[in-house]
Amino acid sequence: MAKPRAAASASGPPGATSPEPVGADRLGHLVKRAEQALIARKTQALREFDLTVPQYAALLRLSHSDGMSAAQLARDCLVTPQTMATVLANLEGKGLIERRQSTLHQKVLVARVTRAGRALLRKADRAALRVEGRFAAEFSEAELSRFRGYLERAIAVLGSDEA
Repeated sequence: MAKPRAAASASGPPGATSPEPVGADRLGHLVKRAEQALIARKTQALREFDLTVPQYAALLRLSHSDGMSAAQLARDCLVTPQTMATVLANLEGKGLIERRQSTLHQKVLVARVTRAGRALLRKADRAALRVEGRFAAEFSEAELSRFRGYLERAIAVLGSDEA
C-alpha cells in the first residue's frame, strides 16, 4: 500500500497527511510518473542550452541523418506534427537547423543540423546523458537488462491489435 503524503487538504489543517490519489499504485500511473520525472530532470539540464526536450530530441535524431521531413521527425520523436512544426521553427530561428526543399518531393522541406546545431548538441547531449546515467546508476546491469526487456514487452503488447 502506498505511503500517505503530507499535503494540505480542504478538510484538514496544512501539513496533514492525505492518501495518494486513487489509482496512484496502478502500473500506468507509475510509468507516467517516472516519465514525467525524467523529462523534468532533462528539462532542467537542457535549460542552460536554451533547448526544450523536444528540441533536443529533434537535434539528436537529425544529427544521425542526412535530413528528415517534419513528419518523419514527429514520428521518431513521439510528438504531434503540429508540435514538430513549432520545434523546427524555433530551431531554425536559433540557427541550429536549416530547411530546404526535398529533392524527391517539391512540397516537402527537409531539415538538417547546422554546424552551430552540432556544436550545441554535443554539449546538451552530455547534460542529457548525465541525467540518464543518474537514473541508470540506480540499477545493476542485470536489472537494467530486465527493465529494458519489460519496457519493450509492454510497448509490444500495447502496440498490438489485441491491446
